[in-house]
Amino acid sequence: MQWPNWFWSHSAKQTDDTTTEALATDRKPPTKHASGTRSYYTTPQTITACVLTTATTLTLIRLYKTYLRRIPTVNYLKPGLFRHRTLYGYVTSVGDADNFHLFHTPGGRLAGWGWFRGRKVQDLTRAQLRGQTVHVRLAGVDAPELGHFGKATQPFGPEALEWLRGEVLHRYVRVRVYRRDQYERVVGMVWRRKWVVWRADVGYEMLKQGWATVYEAKFGSEFGDKEELYRAAEKRAKERGLGMWRQPSLVGRLLGREMSTVETPREYKTRTAAEEKAGKTREKGK
Repeated sequence: MQWPNWFWSHSAKQTDDTTTEALATDRKPPTKHASGTRSYYTTPQTITACVLTTATTLTLIRLYKTYLRRIPTVNYLKPGLFRHRTLYGYVTSVGDADNFHLFHTPGGRLAGWGWFRGRKVQDLTRAQLRGQTVHVRLAGVDAPELGHFGKATQPFGPEALEWLRGEVLHRYVRVRVYRRDQYERVVGMVWRRKWVVWRADVGYEMLKQGWATVYEAKFGSEFGDKEELYRAAEKRAKERGLGMWRQPSLVGRLLGREMSTVETPREYKTRTAAEEKAGKTREKGK
């Protein structure tokens, strides 16, 4: 028996209505809370993902600012970093026997410094390094002075300079920063890698070899917790006649060389300052 045409048209209409209703249901926008916020913004999964993403981003920013941001000069060192941070870097030049210039390389070799293209500090020119290094003063020690501003070079000054150059120049060192001095330098304890796992305290080694004295200024002395160790090293160097404490040998004394009294860097500075002051006084009196 053949079905009438009105049956097929009625069935097709019902099917179309059902399909349209299903599609409308699928496309229906998410329900809203009374506050008007879409529900998927307040699901536990969404909130957890947002919190984790924010926390991770803030942590990475803090890690970068604390450990991976390069410090080009002393002006970029915040007071909160003193005594709490160390600077790892490449020594580009040694100007005096107790200070040098450091190119800060945060992250060290793990961050590509020294081997990755564009991060080979040793290939930088003097012009490229200008204004990009931190001036570091060795803490706790005072080395013989070189001639500056018309002053004569102190005995053993060039020898002390050559010793320091041999220890740190064109090498990577680590500096624990203590403070900033009046000459825009960072006063800090300096270590360099010795062998594979050992490290050497540069200031201590300098005292031990007799090329420096313990810093004796009335203020500004920085030793960390090593003052007694430093003084003991200076005493042993004196007793053994090393470096600037060297005296003529027995043969030298027989040949007429006299035992000399060593003028320490502090005594040298005091004497030259007094002479400079006296010279200015005489000029005013003329």
